[in-house]
Amino acid sequence: MAATGKKSVLFVCLGNICRSPIAEGVFRKMATDGGVVDKWVIDSGATSDWNIGSSPDARGLACLRKHGIETSHRAQQVTNDDFMSFEYILCMDESNLSELNRRAKLVKNISAKIELLGSYDPDKQRIIEDPYNGNAKDFETVYEQCTRCCKAFLENNS
Repeated sequence: MAATGKKSVLFVCLGNICRSPIAEGVFRKMATDGGVVDKWVIDSGATSDWNIGSSPDARGLACLRKHGIETSHRAQQVTNDDFMSFEYILCMDESNLSELNRRAKLVKNISAKIELLGSYDPDKQRIIEDPYNGNAKDFETVYEQCTRCCKAFLENNS
């Protein structure tokens, strides 16, 4: 968001109740701990409209709490304005990526760089799998991937 002089990142997954709220929470904590949270606009959203207004999945909230992270996020769908107002839109899998790129083509003056969050993973795990049909261990795997990726992304953008 050049107008505010802040850097900006939007984390995106299918429903905005599992992966992207975890990524948002992880990144917000890292930015806070690093003393740079005031330099960032940080949010998350969904490619779908299935869960608008819902809290994150209870298993994801439990995982975040276990790591000292709280969130009051409510699910929201990515808007056309997001493609113009966010510097980075980081998504979780190829399906998110293709949907975001499809939607971006319909927006004039797109300024966002749309990428896989996993492209920043030093362990080269590019896809962050949806843990929705899994268990607590799957949410922990998402947390660990998001932690690695957000750390690298933040280091690249400091």
